[in-house]
Amino acid sequence: MSMGLFKFDNLSIFIGVFIVFFSALAVLYSSGFMRGRKGLIRYYSYLILVMFASLGAVFSNHLILFMVFWGFLGLLLYLLIDFGEKETTARTAKKALIIIGGTDALMLLGLALLFRISGSLRMDDINIAVYSRMSFYAYLCFAAAAFAKAGAMPFHTWVPDASQDSPVPVAAYLPASLDKLLGIYFLYRVTIDIFRASALVNGFLMLAGSVTIIAAVMMALIQHDLKRLLGYHAVSQVGYMVLGLGTGNPIGIAGGLFHMLNHAIYKSCLFFSGGAVEKKAGTTELDKLGGMAKIMPLTFITFLIASFAISGVPPFSGFASKWMVYQGIIESGRQGGRLWVLWLVCAMFGSALTLASFMKLIHAVFLGQQSKELKSRGWVKGEIGPAITIPSVILAGLCVIFGVFAYQVPLKLFIFPSLGSIPAFSGIWDAGLATALIIAAIMLGFMVYLLGQKAKLSRAPMFVGGEVLEYQPDMRVSGTGFYNTIREIGILKFIYGMAEKKMFDIYEVGAKATFGLNGILRYMHNGVLLTYLAWCLLGGAIMLYILLGK
Repeated sequence: MSMGLFKFDNLSIFIGVFIVFFSALAVLYSSGFMRGRKGLIRYYSYLILVMFASLGAVFSNHLILFMVFWGFLGLLLYLLIDFGEKETTARTAKKALIIIGGTDALMLLGLALLFRISGSLRMDDINIAVYSRMSFYAYLCFAAAAFAKAGAMPFHTWVPDASQDSPVPVAAYLPASLDKLLGIYFLYRVTIDIFRASALVNGFLMLAGSVTIIAAVMMALIQHDLKRLLGYHAVSQVGYMVLGLGTGNPIGIAGGLFHMLNHAIYKSCLFFSGGAVEKKAGTTELDKLGGMAKIMPLTFITFLIASFAISGVPPFSGFASKWMVYQGIIESGRQGGRLWVLWLVCAMFGSALTLASFMKLIHAVFLGQQSKELKSRGWVKGEIGPAITIPSVILAGLCVIFGVFAYQVPLKLFIFPSLGSIPAFSGIWDAGLATALIIAAIMLGFMVYLLGQKAKLSRAPMFVGGEVLEYQPDMRVSGTGFYNTIREIGILKFIYGMAEKKMFDIYEVGAKATFGLNGILRYMHNGVLLTYLAWCLLGGAIMLYILLGK
């Protein structure tokens, strides 16, 4: 239904419902996490404004109006990140504003090109095939804005920084959930509705998605901070969404939209659970954590479920959406795509690396032994409080429901109506049967465990690896040491070295280029008359050469 400047279709209503849902959870969580901090009236005002601006963006039917809400969201992101209490928070907020603001400028250029081509800026009036050079450039300008908002490469570097330096409710609300919903929503609009993607556009999206999956998860593997690691995974998972849209077929596009929803759910759950750990332990450094499962069992369970979901372990939600993306990639091969095997390998390998990364994270935070710092704090077992725990429990429950009942609930209620059709599934996946088999396997294992408890035990001398840590603290395994060896592997050592020098950070590279240009201009404008005369003569000579040449 169109109402002039606004449009209410199944996709925008679906996104709008979850914007309100995540806003309510963020407010509830903040009531526990932000208690006692200064400026809370401003903080909650910004949260509410984010919700209304997001709703305004998804229901806009005119691109100028859409851009007004979109730009306002960038400013609110800057203001909310600034509520962090770290020394680098102000710089991180500025970085996010510049990257997103810079791509907003590209979107403005795209608007001009699009108006030149179509003569309209109403979304429901435009449907352009991307076959001319100008239409391709216009599409790239819009795609850059969507990539920056969602956190896809190469505009991703603000996400890990914001995840680490902003308050946990802000990280869960914006980079983890709403920005993903908005960025992928806009990418869908420009790829499917406003433009008709060509093979070149689909290839570009699949390349960008695959690179984002692998590169970001490789960075996540070597992180030693809980929130920064989650930030890199927030980048990596965007790759699956972009890859799904890039397949250009219904099953892949449905998988991309479904993964967008699943990601917002499990990533918010991970940040909320991680925030509970931060509140309890006072740190997010993995080397200083350990053994939190005994102290916060409910938080451990919610974090574990969300970790299974993001890693694509059946029967949780992440598996169902990744399964659909895989089918979309295979289907693209049947439609003539020559590189579908490469895209499929990248997607599946990225999922395996995600699981490896979360094995490290769960061991370092919840399992293993406590660090000296934690032991010295004198623990009181128990969760932080209902305002912080309830949102995690709700989201963990959705990770299970959206996986086991994927077809009956999220696909049937939200995804398929948004597409306007039900795609054909080429693969076979019975979530109910798989869940029953997994539960049966767990019960069988538990019975074997109980039988083992009744067996007679014999005592043996202590062996290497089982020493008492109280007497030999150096034997503690932190969970991060093993992954440090990844840095030393062949070509990876060189790539990680470049990453540490910020060679892949578009913000840092842009800053160096800008300051370098400033230095050259400063040298040229030194206030010496002879220098200015020399430049005038050189300019005159160039103009004369051009004129005579013609």
